[in-house]
Amino acid sequence: MAGNSAEPGRSVTSKIVAILLTFHDGNEHSLTEIARLTCLPVSTAHRLVTELAGWGVLERTDESTFRIGLQIKAIGSRKSYTPAILESARRVLEDLVTAARTVAGLGILTGTDVAYIEKRCDHSPVTTFAQTSRLPAHATALGKALLAFSPAEVLDRVIVNGLKCYTPNTLTDPDRLRQCLASIRLTRVAIARWELERGVSEVAVPVFGSGGMAVAALGLTVPNLRADLHMASSVLTIAARGLSRELTASTHAGCFALVTEQHAPIRKDQVGSVSLPCVLCKSSRYAKNPLWLLAAYLHRSLAQAPKACTRDSVLHNAP
Repeated sequence: MAGNSAEPGRSVTSKIVAILLTFHDGNEHSLTEIARLTCLPVSTAHRLVTELAGWGVLERTDESTFRIGLQIKAIGSRKSYTPAILESARRVLEDLVTAARTVAGLGILTGTDVAYIEKRCDHSPVTTFAQTSRLPAHATALGKALLAFSPAEVLDRVIVNGLKCYTPNTLTDPDRLRQCLASIRLTRVAIARWELERGVSEVAVPVFGSGGMAVAALGLTVPNLRADLHMASSVLTIAARGLSRELTASTHAGCFALVTEQHAPIRKDQVGSVSLPCVLCKSSRYAKNPLWLLAAYLHRSLAQAPKACTRDSVLHNAP
């Protein structure tokens, strides 16, 4: 008997390897198919597959089949993420929730969809990619922030796959979507007003990597898009730059590490009315991040500055 396995000659490791090798061709398999291909009892296959899915090594589809998950894709992908990046993203999301007091999320493009993690305004931890379903790129602020700075062929694939309508506000016309993305490239702020779900509005900004491509996006859910757009975009812009800078410092940890894009200096109308709690200035975590300290300083010194005049230009291109 090998290891803790109940089957002579088969260790737990060998069973896991057998399960993973069933996906060598990129196919999706049901639990029954996995058990048959690996010669494992269905109960054993169920236990191991469920655990692998919990770790993000496998993921369950809407049709109750399984496929290779993001964690495995990350190993062979040049633009994947590493544990160090996930840890950085978790800290940024916690900071965003503290500053904005609303749900914060980080998304990455996987094919034509958006895989994401999020932090809610409660004591629950930041979710994992395996815990959340994928989002349609064309109907979410996270997705549009990513598409706007992705290669043209990525947008072409999204359009070819069909722009599914979720609400009357969903962008289903390719020309309107392209116009919206062109506006995002100018403002670097993406919004979605009731496009995926009625009553839910989002603001997102890209996190840039080398070559000006968006390798991730940070977003906030806001109750009132017109009233909260300035606050959300300001906080997100600062957080995105900080995340890019932090990940650049950990280039040795993985090939997804970001390179800080060359941004123009922060203007008054971008940061002037960010509502950052006093705790941000006192926490040792923020003391190590000059961007958050800069935001707090500008908040105090520019509290009376007029709101961003670019808000209307961003809202003008919303559905």
